[in-house]
Amino acid sequence: MTRKTRIRAALVTATALVTAATVTVGVSAAGGDQPKKPSKKQIAALFDGWNKSLQTGDPEKVTERYADDAVLLPTVSNKIRTNHAEIEDYFDHFLENKPVGTKTKTIINVLDSNSAIDTGSYYFILTDPKTGEKKRVDARYTYEYEKRGGEWLIVNHHSSMMPEG
Repeated sequence: MTRKTRIRAALVTATALVTAATVTVGVSAAGGDQPKKPSKKQIAALFDGWNKSLQTGDPEKVTERYADDAVLLPTVSNKIRTNHAEIEDYFDHFLENKPVGTKTKTIINVLDSNSAIDTGSYYFILTDPKTGEKKRVDARYTYEYEKRGGEWLIVNHHSSMMPEG
């Protein structure tokens, strides 16, 4: 073996060892410390927290549950809300009716450790602020959640009244 051949052999061996070590580290990092997916029950509880925030009557408390770039397609408004000011404005008016939500059907899809979708149907009991008369509004919903900065936030919320029939 010439000196040049020995150097080449040493470089090939060193490169192979570095590559093997890198692959091993990558595999153990990928397999070992994956964040745990939330349970469907944990995702369902996010609605309960949102519903409780409605009971405070404080639109800021409700809006805090939405990401800064969230989109809200609300139940009783035709306007699409795409920032905190618009979302808070919606709840400022919606909360005048003292809404109380109750889910009637829930389908939860946990996408990964940081995202999930909760979709289904619910109804709200709304109280007319002038007359005190209560009204039931049946709707279908979709909440898309993302875990950001360790906190689960609503990034997309669609709620629409059930179609007739």
